[in-house]
Amino acid sequence: MPSRQSAVRSPFSHPSSHPSSLPPTRCAAAVALALALSVPAQAQQAAAVAGEADGGGPIETVQVTGNWLGSGLQNSVKNFAGARTVVQKQDIEDSGAASIGDFMRRIPGVQSTDNSGTAGSAISLNIGVRGLTGRYSPRSTVLLDGVPLAVAPYGQPQLSFAPVSLNNIESIDVVRGGGAVRYGPQNVGGIINFGTRAIPDAPGLEGDASVRYNHFGEGGGHNVQYGAFVGAAMDNGFGVAVLYSGMDGSEWRAGSDERVNDLAVKMRYALGAGAQVYGKLSYYDARSLTPGGLTVAQYAADPFQNTRPTDYWRGDRQGLDLGYLNTIDADREAEVKVYYNESSRESGLVNAARTQVTYQPRNYTVLGVEPRYTQRLRLAGSVHDVTVGYRYLRERGDDNSFTRNVATGATGAVSTFDNRTDAHAAYVDDRIALGAWRITPGLRFEHIASERAARGGTQAFKSDNDKPLPALNVAYLLTPALTLFANYGTSFGPVQNLQLNSQSATNPLNPEVARTFELGARYKAAGMTAEATAYKLRFDNQIIQVPGLTPATFRNIGATDHEGIETALDYRFARDGALAGLAVYANYNYTRALQESGATSGLDVPFYARHTGSLGARYVKGALSLNLSGTAQSAQYADAANTVAESADGGNGRIPGFNLWNAQAGWKFDGTPRLELVAGLNNLADRRYYTRNVDGNAGRMVGAPRTAYLQLRALFR
Repeated sequence: MPSRQSAVRSPFSHPSSHPSSLPPTRCAAAVALALALSVPAQAQQAAAVAGEADGGGPIETVQVTGNWLGSGLQNSVKNFAGARTVVQKQDIEDSGAASIGDFMRRIPGVQSTDNSGTAGSAISLNIGVRGLTGRYSPRSTVLLDGVPLAVAPYGQPQLSFAPVSLNNIESIDVVRGGGAVRYGPQNVGGIINFGTRAIPDAPGLEGDASVRYNHFGEGGGHNVQYGAFVGAAMDNGFGVAVLYSGMDGSEWRAGSDERVNDLAVKMRYALGAGAQVYGKLSYYDARSLTPGGLTVAQYAADPFQNTRPTDYWRGDRQGLDLGYLNTIDADREAEVKVYYNESSRESGLVNAARTQVTYQPRNYTVLGVEPRYTQRLRLAGSVHDVTVGYRYLRERGDDNSFTRNVATGATGAVSTFDNRTDAHAAYVDDRIALGAWRITPGLRFEHIASERAARGGTQAFKSDNDKPLPALNVAYLLTPALTLFANYGTSFGPVQNLQLNSQSATNPLNPEVARTFELGARYKAAGMTAEATAYKLRFDNQIIQVPGLTPATFRNIGATDHEGIETALDYRFARDGALAGLAVYANYNYTRALQESGATSGLDVPFYARHTGSLGARYVKGALSLNLSGTAQSAQYADAANTVAESADGGNGRIPGFNLWNAQAGWKFDGTPRLELVAGLNNLADRRYYTRNVDGNAGRMVGAPRTAYLQLRALFR
């Protein structure tokens, strides 16, 4: 049962091309007020909360080992001054999701868009937050164990190659607001951290292994997913873990063969007196055949066919993370993190006439250094956790492109661009506890120097940016169960490597700046968790890709305005009641994201549904578990003009909404090892739905049909 999970609703009406009459901020305020009134805000409770720990309420300790947000931000999700959702491994397994994108649909404010040439494959990650483009997830800071996941976090934050797999993930932490000071630059779409499986804390050996078979009811595809984990902690303070996740087979489209290997070795060593060193060595590789989009006629004949059998994507990554953490005493903590990774990715895409294949091999290296220090101070009845930190990121890489004639096999000249970025970010924040208030002002300053030059000296681009980014988070602990919060944050996005090529006298590209405001409430007590958040996001000079053009072309579409509400409810029935063992969750999300300049002013931002929701229930009795869940989203548009009529090539036009239902049953067998058998059906009704691909291989992209799966897991303790 998801803790702080998204959920609700059935199919929704199509979006209007005009501003909705629904006032989202008023609705959210009403929901927040209802939450506040649902629990007596007794003065005695508030006084009791405010009376602890130097008049500052219950203060969390500075020690935050394993907390990617670092000191100065409370560990407690309940008291966090922003919209935040955390899910654990059990929640992910209970969902029946076969991929990260599939599961992310359940988190409030997040949509999995899949409007890219790698839609449906494991090689990319396509998630958008609060009306921001989801193609390759460029608007969010996406981390793996606190380390940027993108091959070039500043120069190419797009996750066209996303070296992360679901089986190795222990937690997903989505901070949609309130974390802007610590991580950037692209945090307007929030901060998403995937936490890999942890080294055991207790001495001894533990592990598990799993295998899952997926069979797609249409298209003839099937695949097998593997997972293995073994970890040990020793009495001398040393701990180690080995993680492996793999997949082999195909997806639901014809000619969609895929292979993934994800391996990591983690270590931790306690040095004594609160200090430790930790590290991770990782390797990831993936190859995927990508069928691409279909015309309307092709889709009508067979939505699962592959008209582009030569298209593929592949990539690999090797990485090393090292860190030193020292909780010096109850009031001080220091940490230094260093990471280095090398990535390469390559694609081969045939043109619409099927006469020429374009190959794009690219290589990247990233070096990061992050020192941080936190000091707790007690001043005039308040408690301050002051954190100062610095982040240096060095990116180097090369983008290559060449073509091959399908008929003759002749290859053209190789075009190469060399990219380099040196980025410095310094930040300071102060989490102030005063009575029941938690107030955190902060400031991050970014200095970014980027260069892109064509090998041979024909073209060169340079971009330098300096930007101060203030933020303010405020939380009020109204009762031990109810937290009210508000925050303001700024995000800055420099012009990226590939975007620089689109600059011209008629198409100047300016950096992106966004400002986000949130107001919300969170309640957690007696088996219930509830949350409501209203937000407003102003995006200046947003850069988007022009659909259907090869090579990729980008332009500023000016300001966009995003506002909406996110609501979530999670309830577990009492263990001694008639419905013992039953848990339910639901959410509903409304997003109105509008363009504010040019000929398309007042129209929806493309590829984002105004209404989304999920609904689910889990029942456990003894060794038996049953799960039923559904997700839904309303219609969306594929272009800035909000074109309704569909083009013959399937690359443009309104995209209908859809809803999906999944069911799962599991049984746990006693013994050593302990076995768990899970069987499920995703897309129970075999609902046919699609999105559109805006790349050079544009067209309709069919979603997964009814999918049956069987999983066996063995646990060793």
